[in-house]
Amino acid sequence: MPETIRVFAGDCTTTFEGSRARTQRGRVVVVVKPDRTVLVHDADGYQPVSWLTRPDSLTVETDDAGFGLVARAGDQVLRVRSHESSGRAEYPATEAGVPVGSHPRTGEPLVRVGGAVVGLDSDATYKLPAGATVLEETCEDCGLPRMRAECGAAFELCVDRACESLDDAVRDRFDGEWTCPDCESPLSVVRRGGRLLAGCSAYPDCEAAFAIPAGVVVADCDCGLPVFETARGRRCLDGTCEAFGG
Repeated sequence: MPETIRVFAGDCTTTFEGSRARTQRGRVVVVVKPDRTVLVHDADGYQPVSWLTRPDSLTVETDDAGFGLVARAGDQVLRVRSHESSGRAEYPATEAGVPVGSHPRTGEPLVRVGGAVVGLDSDATYKLPAGATVLEETCEDCGLPRMRAECGAAFELCVDRACESLDDAVRDRFDGEWTCPDCESPLSVVRRGGRLLAGCSAYPDCEAAFAIPAGVVVADCDCGLPVFETARGRRCLDGTCEAFGG
């Protein structure tokens, strides 16, 4: 579920101890984010008059007389003490992301935030493979957005891996396609240590294994392994291959 942003307003004295040492008083709005970041805004401009980003500790006290808070990060301390409180409130808050549709079951908005598609009103989270693009089309089976991911080839799948598995798609396409350079056994597509690998099928007798990069196969390397076109240019499946400066 969404976390909350706390908002306090009133006639306050703000004291900062540290590199921006100063004391100010005015009718201000104090914003406390879920990561404990504190912002103190007055009537002018967009820049806060005082702030402390992700402090190590934060103490907030409220009573009928008003409110006060102390935020600390190393030798920096931000103190806010109200003389007269205009009010305080708490609101649901999430990270802002790129809209990618709505959840087919809950109807909540879905947004892309970094490497995941998340729901604004729940814990719904669908992690995306590196470099994946979320498409406008939706999955015919579950209604969630589809994505385009490159992992040896370009695959279009549901963002929910429980609905369509990228691992299975890569395995169906490339399992046994390449040969181990150490023992000439087929390379199998496996997930090991959280990574998708082309690992020797003779494991554990042969421990050769190569992480499959985000990109598509475009050629064969002199070493016999495939060459991938990635966002950073061409590279061999073997990241240490001397043909590509490894």
